[in-house]
Amino acid sequence: MEESIPFKSLHIREFQGHKKKVHSVAWNCIGTKLASGSVDQTARIWHIEPHGHGKVKDMELKGHTDSVDQLCWDPKHSDLIATASGDKTVRLWDARSGKCSQLAELSGENINITYKPDGTHVAVGNRDDELTILDVRKFKPLHKRKFNYEVNEIAWNMTGDMFFLTTGNGTVEVLDYPSLRAVDTLMAHTAGCYCIAIDPLGRYFAVGSADSLVSLWDISEMLCVKTFTKLEWPVRTISFNHTGEYIALASEDLFIDIASIKYSLLQQSVVSTGRSVHQIPCRAAMNSVEWNPKHNLLAYAGDDKNKYQADEGVFRIYGFEGA
Repeated sequence: MEESIPFKSLHIREFQGHKKKVHSVAWNCIGTKLASGSVDQTARIWHIEPHGHGKVKDMELKGHTDSVDQLCWDPKHSDLIATASGDKTVRLWDARSGKCSQLAELSGENINITYKPDGTHVAVGNRDDELTILDVRKFKPLHKRKFNYEVNEIAWNMTGDMFFLTTGNGTVEVLDYPSLRAVDTLMAHTAGCYCIAIDPLGRYFAVGSADSLVSLWDISEMLCVKTFTKLEWPVRTISFNHTGEYIALASEDLFIDIASIKYSLLQQSVVSTGRSVHQIPCRAAMNSVEWNPKHNLLAYAGDDKNKYQADEGVFRIYGFEGA
């Protein structure tokens, strides 16, 4: 049982700042700042000390006129962040000044956003299953494509030459990048695929589904090598830790599951089940989980309500050593 020791007797801290529920949490590339995006139409930037205990400074990013559904940091710049909102705009912000530096007006309500790993392009998905790729410098669309099936989450591989879409048909569509030519359709799940995460070492990707399962895929073979079965509700959000050895999975179950990914190369062709090593209790369905890129600190946010049934507007971080 040595594996589970990294997650034993660690502490949770709660961060309160939003007026409504938090939809998205994301760490910057060096793990010193966390951004939170909320239904209250704002994003916030928090300075998080992995070992610190002092009061946390935060800054509000104002400008959106609808829910901030997802946000992501520039993978090459620790102070630049992009936000996608239901107000049909995508904004780039400078986390030092809190100012919006770029704004693109798109055609629909944006729900997904992700950076290409080299920081040059941003992909945005909207409620109408339309994908827009923006050039970060000019902040103008390079590609636009509407799909005739439900597109949920989107991601690039680590080298940026493949692009993944999770769909309502239970498939993962693999596209070549930048041509966006279809390369492969993976029959991943028996129900809609909601979320996708890429292992930071580029070996695997994981897919979370409405069938309550998470599948782990070998990226070079495009084969499923593991399934995680601990959750009982549709999987909403997943994240790999910085070493790629653990994955956090969350849904409407009232816990976040942390599972181990170690598996022997000899058994590569055998689908084996990932072992749960720790569970973090939570009080509501989760919207977003994300590991810090340098430390085993897991940020998470969900539909938490207070005793008056109003949104709490909080997120939490698990993994601090001191209380």
